[in-house]
Amino acid sequence: ARSRTVGELLAPTSPFDKKCGRENWTVAFAPDGSYFAWSQGHRIVKLVPWSQCLNNFLLHGTKNVANSISTRLPRQNSDSSQKNKPCEHIIDCGDIVWSLAFGSSVPEKQSRCVNIEWHRFKFGQDQLLLATGLNNGRIKIWDVYTGKLLLNLMDHTEVVRDLTFAPDGSLILVSASRDKTLRVWDLKDDGNMMKVLRGHQNWVYGCAFSPDSSILCSVGASKAVFLWDMDKYSMIRKLEGHHNDVVACEFSPDGALLATASYDTRVYIWDPHIGVILMEFGHLFPPPTPIFAGGANDRWVRSVSFSHDGLHIASLADDKMVRFWRIDEEYPVQVAPLNNGLCCTFSTDGSVLAAGQDGSVYFWATPRQVSSLQHLCRMAIRRVMPTSQVKNLPIPSKVVEFLCYQI
Repeated sequence: ARSRTVGELLAPTSPFDKKCGRENWTVAFAPDGSYFAWSQGHRIVKLVPWSQCLNNFLLHGTKNVANSISTRLPRQNSDSSQKNKPCEHIIDCGDIVWSLAFGSSVPEKQSRCVNIEWHRFKFGQDQLLLATGLNNGRIKIWDVYTGKLLLNLMDHTEVVRDLTFAPDGSLILVSASRDKTLRVWDLKDDGNMMKVLRGHQNWVYGCAFSPDSSILCSVGASKAVFLWDMDKYSMIRKLEGHHNDVVACEFSPDGALLATASYDTRVYIWDPHIGVILMEFGHLFPPPTPIFAGGANDRWVRSVSFSHDGLHIASLADDKMVRFWRIDEEYPVQVAPLNNGLCCTFSTDGSVLAAGQDGSVYFWATPRQVSSLQHLCRMAIRRVMPTSQVKNLPIPSKVVEFLCYQI
């Protein structure tokens, strides 16, 4: 099935604008769904109120030139009394932007489960921050409501390829860099660098927190997939199975599954708690043998994202296709065309997929399918206990099987 186009934000181009430098390496939605941000290329990041952007698509059709939005969205004039009225910002980061991440002082899982106490961190007030990772190794932290620069973090010596905030509202930021390290920053403590995670022998491409913020996954060149204990800052295990550089990773909303995307033309779904591959999604048929796994350049998988429902993932590959998969089926349930796609992510409510390409962004409606009772049960129990505890529950073995992801 073909996915329905929701809209597109096209970056402005001048007659002499070289394509090089206009790459859109990163797109992001705020945890509360209030803002959408993407890198337009040439140092520029655009921040737009997501609900107004969506309304714009409905009112004016799918096409939308990014600069013309400003005529219909309110601009920010003062720092005060405007917080509740989202405003658009254009941010000049001073260097090419490779990565973006929103961080909130309000825990993402605050209202999802009644029997877990989530601490509410105060950073002066409820804050929404945007972190930008740059070509020169710097990380700049911006106030989303005002568009002002708050912090300038300098420690990486190479490109900051990915950023991720802990979902617990602690404003802990992890950065992944081509200098082969991951760094952990505490933004409540004026951006103090708490720890350097070493283990990658080559470039680190991406990193992602588990929903409970206890585990970090990092992926990189030389087939590397590492899991880190974020309480002890120690490596838990290395996941082995990919045959080429691993470029993207994301946990499922319940933390029970991990999706990784690689240049070996595959996306794997893992059980990260035992290190087993549960599902393989291939983008080249027949799949390349390990010795040739790096040779299919036109099938490299660039990005992967888990939907809010925990049932679907999206992948983006160099074969000019975006694919939507169910975690329990081998073939895509929907596809969409996209040339030169570099990154993709689901909206906070999972209803829209955003994909970036050459400074512009394209949006598609995501598959809407009713989850099975088994899937709903698995998701619900994982919100309160990890896989290891589920397996030790004093219940019949068939019920344990029902609650485990034996895909």
